[in-house]
Amino acid sequence: MKVRFTKMHGLGNDFVVFDAVRQPFVPSPGQARFIADRHFGIGCDQILVVEPAGGPDVDFRYRIFNADGGEVEQCGNGARCFVRFVHEQGLTHKREIRVETRGGLIVPRLEINGEVTVDMGIPRFAPTDIPFSSSSEAIVQPLLVENGRERQTFDISVVSMGNPHAVLVVDDVATAHVERWGPLIESHPRFPRRVNAGFMQVVDRRDIRLRVFERGAGETLACGTGACAAVAAGIRRGLLDSPVRVSTRGGDLSIAWGGPDTPVMMTGPAVTVFEGEIEL
Repeated sequence: MKVRFTKMHGLGNDFVVFDAVRQPFVPSPGQARFIADRHFGIGCDQILVVEPAGGPDVDFRYRIFNADGGEVEQCGNGARCFVRFVHEQGLTHKREIRVETRGGLIVPRLEINGEVTVDMGIPRFAPTDIPFSSSSEAIVQPLLVENGRERQTFDISVVSMGNPHAVLVVDDVATAHVERWGPLIESHPRFPRRVNAGFMQVVDRRDIRLRVFERGAGETLACGTGACAAVAAGIRRGLLDSPVRVSTRGGDLSIAWGGPDTPVMMTGPAVTVFEGEIEL
């Protein structure tokens, strides 16, 4: 079976996008792992599948598969690529669309300058919404992580942006041991569905640096939902003021959040790299 695809990225967080509106296709876990493989497949952090709307109040359905083959709820950088893709492919002429995801409804908008703004929804902090095993709803909670004989307790904030995040503050993201502690936080037993681990350095009240070890994908050059979660957690902790520039290894995002019961707004670029066809 030959399937058409488009390679895209948002700040280096890269995607293989499939038009399943005109070419019905959903990758099996094995196919997803093959597509994502950077040596034998196309190579990507995540696979995005654009499907027809499931109801009259939405324009499209959006499915996300990680490099390990698992389907996940949400992807912020992918959402920006999604709206650019449906425009470039002629699937819609609307600048703002309503998109159904496993994590809820999102509303991305293509701006005049070519960047994309996404209404990422209202962040949730209750442990049951993550899910996270805890008897406390405090915004800062201790998490004991063990690596062989090495044990360390991190102060984390748990946030759901439609997908689960654990945010911890570090002195310097450049020297943070993301590769050591990221996988252990991701698979910590207190997160029954695993978690995205965000390492946040506060530069000033409107500027942070961020690295994210993503669930099922490893550390990526940028994570849109991770940026939203970090800013929301930082504002809740009294460390940040909206809007906030989030500097990732792949580039910058602008994140704005007005506080409880208001959605997080994310603005950043989305780039098409190339199109092709792959035999599956």
